[in-house]
Amino acid sequence: MSVQGAEILPDNLSELSDAEIMSLERAIVRKHSGMFPWIVVTWAFANVVCWLILWALVLTGLVPLWLGFLAATINLTLVYLPTHDAQHNVIARPGQKLRWLNELVGHATSWMIATPFNALRYTHFEHHKHANDAELDPDMSTHAAGPWSAIWKSVQGRQPTGRRVLDYVDTLQRLGRTDIVVLAGVYRLGFFTILFSLAWSGFALEGFFLWWLPLHLAATHQDFFLSWAPHNPNLSKGRYRDTRSWKSSVGNIFSMGMQYHTVHHLYPYIPLDRTPAAYREMRPLLLARGVETGGL
Repeated sequence: MSVQGAEILPDNLSELSDAEIMSLERAIVRKHSGMFPWIVVTWAFANVVCWLILWALVLTGLVPLWLGFLAATINLTLVYLPTHDAQHNVIARPGQKLRWLNELVGHATSWMIATPFNALRYTHFEHHKHANDAELDPDMSTHAAGPWSAIWKSVQGRQPTGRRVLDYVDTLQRLGRTDIVVLAGVYRLGFFTILFSLAWSGFALEGFFLWWLPLHLAATHQDFFLSWAPHNPNLSKGRYRDTRSWKSSVGNIFSMGMQYHTVHHLYPYIPLDRTPAAYREMRPLLLARGVETGGL
């Protein structure tokens, strides 16, 4: 049998050639890609609007600062994933009519994490090309022996001389994009200028609890679930071997859908919200290839 819009696979997968398995795999991919990602686009702009409204509510005293802090932490944690899909041109590829929307989603969300969209895009593409390569993967600094070590390395990596920051700078310079390095410096300067202005105006705590601290908590969460968990302890390189899927003890939502990271690295143009379904259909094919499924 073949896959034609349904979760139907032949029983003799172990007897099929790589080409035949790939044909089945791509049929599943076609089923879950190519459509307009309404969830991603809505998520992106709704999250930005909610965060901006939150500032007004807290600054006018309509929402207490402690509640604003919790909401802002959720906002900053959620903001990266629409940017991530835009990095992979999930909304529209170059030359397509909605290309402007893809780029708008990327730029409209990345400023919240004080990083230029193209800095995220170029370094992330290098991660996909060179995953687990000690010399070329800009995310290698997140590798750690265990979860607590990963959290600590994430915090260390964001220090002014942290390895994570330097690896991103080195990657951009290696690609000849020193202009993006300069732009990243401008973004960071703007971020601290806004925080300083808030403090000068008597809103230091608001700046700290609505942006600075939520941003760092979100960055640690991102390093843990989007980088460390999908790439540890498996440090091998190559397609089907450079990442893993795993059953997260905190569930798929809290782990930001990264349980199915194998599918993302194989076919990054599948929208995030479609990745779990694509993985479930593709799982027998991955097993036939000897890929670890992590209990999912």
